[in-house]
Amino acid sequence: MTQALRIPILLPLAVGAVVILCTIFIHAMSVAASLKIVRRERRLGRTGRSFWSDFPVVVIAMLATLAAHLIEIALWAEVFVLCGEFPYFGTAYYHSAVNYTTLGYGDLVMTPHWRFLGPLEAANGMLLFGVSTAMVFALIQWLIEARFGDLRQ
Repeated sequence: MTQALRIPILLPLAVGAVVILCTIFIHAMSVAASLKIVRRERRLGRTGRSFWSDFPVVVIAMLATLAAHLIEIALWAEVFVLCGEFPYFGTAYYHSAVNYTTLGYGDLVMTPHWRFLGPLEAANGMLLFGVSTAMVFALIQWLIEARFGDLRQ
């Protein structure tokens, strides 16, 4: 029989909510930057002409999205360090990446006091990966419609 641990909810939930709001802001900035690039490329007439003219736009948008995810993982890692869960940022970053991507190795486990941050980070990562996927899908769909006008019907 396993002994039940007392896992606090309210303080980790409050801390997690603040971090989630920050990551949403970071992600919104990434999406806004990607949209700005697409609009600029469209205004300059460099989109919808060929695969090679559209390819850099998609790559830049995906790199901006990836950068946002890496920054968000770093934010969670810094919170783990500030909470005293990990003494080194590298270890915290690795643990955060495992949580954020919902990989869930389980090789590093937080203390019961802050353990609830793990599922919060996983939910945050899933939602933001969904936003990234939707943004890239919409971008590619727009580029296809711009290049192949007959697909609009």
